[in-house]
Amino acid sequence: MNAIEEKSQLLRNDIIKQLYYKHPLSLTEISKLTHKSLPLVTKVVQQLVAEGYIVEQGLGPSTGGRRASLFLLNADKQKFIVSVAMDQFITRMMICDLKNTSRFEISSLELPLMNNPEATDQLANFIASKLKTSGIPKAQLLGVGIGIPGFVNAELGISHSYLPTRDGSPLATYLATQLELPVFLDNDSSLIALAELRYGAAVGKRNVMVANIGWGTGLGMIVNGQLYRGSSGYAGEFSHIPLSKSDNLCSCGKRGCLEVETSLSVMTERATAAIASGAATSMRKLAEDKGKNIEQIFLEAAKEHDPLAVSILSEAAFMIGKGLATLIHIMNPECIVLSGRAAVAGKVLLPPIQQALNEFCIPRIANQTNIVQSELAENAELLAAASLVMENVAFK
Repeated sequence: MNAIEEKSQLLRNDIIKQLYYKHPLSLTEISKLTHKSLPLVTKVVQQLVAEGYIVEQGLGPSTGGRRASLFLLNADKQKFIVSVAMDQFITRMMICDLKNTSRFEISSLELPLMNNPEATDQLANFIASKLKTSGIPKAQLLGVGIGIPGFVNAELGISHSYLPTRDGSPLATYLATQLELPVFLDNDSSLIALAELRYGAAVGKRNVMVANIGWGTGLGMIVNGQLYRGSSGYAGEFSHIPLSKSDNLCSCGKRGCLEVETSLSVMTERATAAIASGAATSMRKLAEDKGKNIEQIFLEAAKEHDPLAVSILSEAAFMIGKGLATLIHIMNPECIVLSGRAAVAGKVLLPPIQQALNEFCIPRIANQTNIVQSELAENAELLAAASLVMENVAFK
């Protein structure tokens, strides 16, 4: 591919990405977003229309002159993305079209990552099985985007914390060989922050922190309107701020980490112990439903204002707020978004977090930071994992 062809390919990719995130768009809007001339954009859009990637939706509203034609991606192009969202225990998979609409029911697999040497092949088999069931030919699949907890080198496709490969190759390379598809990886908290930037509470904002409250306690940071990764890609290890006064050992091998008091796993352990000791709680009755795990039971009880569940969640949320207070003084964000599995209990989380900010933050700084609950909830990571593919594949 010569230089001219390469520039044309890059513009094709950029136009498709802009329409993936913001649709419909006029040619003028696409020109501004891609920073390319209107004649060049018009030419490339016409090519993409001829190839079936883009369709014309109609005319935009009148602004006093000639109404502009609007364009959007063609969901009937028969190109699909595989999106996988993982945490330490559950893996979820979605197959979506170019309009980010799931074409099949989202699938789930119980897949423990800790001390599980077979996890990588179990993941590959799970994805391959669901793709076979879908009946979608490989030629119509653009690739696989995967969000994983722990230390992830997104550029090299390496997971340092989980999912070892049999041959020692990078995880993305190994899975790409097994699935015969391009595979792209990123840290789960970074992806959740990216989803908020593209689709959620961080749209149009410049400096945002996204707290991922789940089996761990992660953080994604938006700085100057872009995902911030740090010098080596590992920024945002919020859960390992040494704020805990307990002597409990963290999953990282250190003591004193915020995670040992704030993770969903710690919360559910406390709930289980309280139930076993005879505490009065609605969780006892909820536990009789064999189709629910302890996480579902605990979060459902918290949303229904069960006193024990609320007490446990509030204690954890206060510590999270204490950690966020530290970050607010450093980052001075305009917004903090509460996301992750535990964020579904947002109305319970907000008051103790706000209490901690009131106690530990300088008012002049804290008053400029808005705290909101994510509206994307558990789908945030799936949405962003799909966008990983859109950011990296070439549309030929």
